[in-house]
Amino acid sequence: MSVDRFSLSAEEYLGQSHVLTYLEDAVSQLLEYKEEHSKIGIARFLADYFTSVKHGSHILFREFSFVQATPYNRASFIRMFWQCFRQIGKNGDLLTVLEYHSLLQLICPDFPLDLAQKAARIILMDDAMDCPMSFVDFLYAFQIQFYYCEFLGSIGIVYQDLHMGKNPNTVIVPTSSIEQCQSPTSETPTQEGVDAAHFYDCLETLCDRYRYNHPSTLSLKQILNKVKRVTFFGFLMAIVKHEGINGTLGIVPNKLEVFTDSEMDQELEKLYV
Repeated sequence: MSVDRFSLSAEEYLGQSHVLTYLEDAVSQLLEYKEEHSKIGIARFLADYFTSVKHGSHILFREFSFVQATPYNRASFIRMFWQCFRQIGKNGDLLTVLEYHSLLQLICPDFPLDLAQKAARIILMDDAMDCPMSFVDFLYAFQIQFYYCEFLGSIGIVYQDLHMGKNPNTVIVPTSSIEQCQSPTSETPTQEGVDAAHFYDCLETLCDRYRYNHPSTLSLKQILNKVKRVTFFGFLMAIVKHEGINGTLGIVPNKLEVFTDSEMDQELEKLYV
């Protein structure tokens, strides 16, 4: 949700923009490589650092703890993954989750396999996890899984409670570690899925109290209003396919334009000339 920055207090703005995260990282990088940076000067280093942040290249080859630290870092990573490997989709190649994980590690060496597997599970559902997937399918599932990881983990808990006939706990304290995000691994219902209207009521309550990013409640309502009952992975797939959610994120283009990157193509053309 977009909030007018002038309506925020200084503390709220700093928290929302994560400015301190980048200042602390810049100072840490400066101290770690002080001999190298002393040759160009502190001012030049800081200018180069924040230019890389602006362009989204600051996450290249960084540790996962930094890549997942802010929504902007996550968005930059997803966009970088798309820009670097869209040719795979353009060629029509199908890759397994382990192969996609290897590509993710080319950008972030310690990127966790578990996160790639969760994205693959949205696509494959009941199929074997070693089934090959198209780049487009994996890209959009990975975008939702990585960017909204904490939220997906929380709605997984709500879903499981409903699924087991319990009173769902919508007062969930999200984990600060993305690697601890949980989601149902299988569904063994006496009925297929859970009541969609009841599920939405729980999600609406959860969103009102939630401090991490999540899709708009209007988009979630649009999805759940179309069905009477919904499974967890069916719901996640609907989020992945929702054009409004993808458009609001604005990280990668829609599927009709996913293999086009005018800025990158222009840079490549310069190299070939």
